[in-house]
Amino acid sequence: MPNPQLSILVVDDTKFSSAVIGHALSQAGYTDIRFASSAMAALAMHEERAASVMVADWLMPEMDGLQLTTRIRQRDEQTNHYTYVMLLTAREGDNVLGEAFDRGVDDFISKSSMSEQLLPRIYAADRITQLINRLLEENHLLASNNAQLEQHNLIDSLTALGNRRYLLQRLDDALQRVESRGGFCSLLVLGLQNYQDIGHRFGEAVQQELLKGTSRRLQQLVRPMDVIARIGTDTFAICTVGDNADDCKPNSFRRLHDGLNLKAFKTSEGYLSLRAGMALCTVSRHAPNLHAEQLLQNVEQHLEEAYATNLITQVRMPQLV
Repeated sequence: MPNPQLSILVVDDTKFSSAVIGHALSQAGYTDIRFASSAMAALAMHEERAASVMVADWLMPEMDGLQLTTRIRQRDEQTNHYTYVMLLTAREGDNVLGEAFDRGVDDFISKSSMSEQLLPRIYAADRITQLINRLLEENHLLASNNAQLEQHNLIDSLTALGNRRYLLQRLDDALQRVESRGGFCSLLVLGLQNYQDIGHRFGEAVQQELLKGTSRRLQQLVRPMDVIARIGTDTFAICTVGDNADDCKPNSFRRLHDGLNLKAFKTSEGYLSLRAGMALCTVSRHAPNLHAEQLLQNVEQHLEEAYATNLITQVRMPQLV
C-alpha cells in the first residue's frame, strides 16, 4: 500500500512527461508531489524541504541527472538525510548504468516501460528511504546521548565515530589477532591539511560541518568490518585486518584518498574542498610485541610527508626498543 505522505519530487524539463508521472502517482494515492522543470529548481526546492524520493530525467539541459544526484548527495551529507534518487533513462548498457550507480543513483526506470515500472519502484523506494532515515535519526540520537558520557566513553561526540581510546583498543586487538593467527593489519592515518585555514576563513561551525561530512563519507567508503575513529582535532584513522597483502597496499586505499580530495563538501558557506593527506603502515605476524600506541604515533609522524607529496605515504614498521 502506498504511503500518501511520501514526499516525492519530480524533475523533468518536459511538461508532458512530468504530467504523466504526476497523474500516475496521484492515481496511486500519493498527495505530496512537487514538480521542478530544471535541476537548479529542484535543488532550491530540496533545500527548502527535503524530498524522500526524487524522480529525475537523466538528460536535462544545464545540469543532467548525474550532476543533480551528486549535488543531492552533498546536501544529504550536510543535513543527515537520505534522498532516494531514481533516474528516467532511455540509455542502455552496463557501463552507463555502472557509472551512474558509482555517482550515487539508487534506481532507474526505462522510459519505454515507465507505466509498468514506476509504481512498484516507488513502493520499494518508500520502504528503503524510511529505513535509512530512521537509522540516521537513531544514530543522531545515539551520538547525542554519548556526548553526555564523553569523558568516559569511546565515542567522539561530534562525529559519532570511535575516539582515540577506542581506536587503540581495537588496534591492539587487531595486532594480537595477526600475531596469533597470521594475516595483515593496516593502519591508515589521514589528516585534513587545510582544516585550520578553513577555520580562519569560515569559523568553527563550518569546521564541524566538514568533520561530520568527512565521517559520513568515510563510512560510505570503507568496508563494513573496518574500524574508523577520529583520533585528533583534524585527524582520522582506519584499522583494517585481512589475509591478503594486496588488500593492504596504498592502491587499495586510493578510493578513500580520491573520495575526500576530489569531491567537495556541501556546507552553510557553499561547497568547500578538503586536502586530505594519508599515511599507511601494514603489519604482519613477523612484528611481535608491537604496541598499538607505538604504531599509531609512528604513522602520525608521516602525515607531513603525505601532505607534501599528495600521495598515500607508505610507512615502515617502527623498530622495537
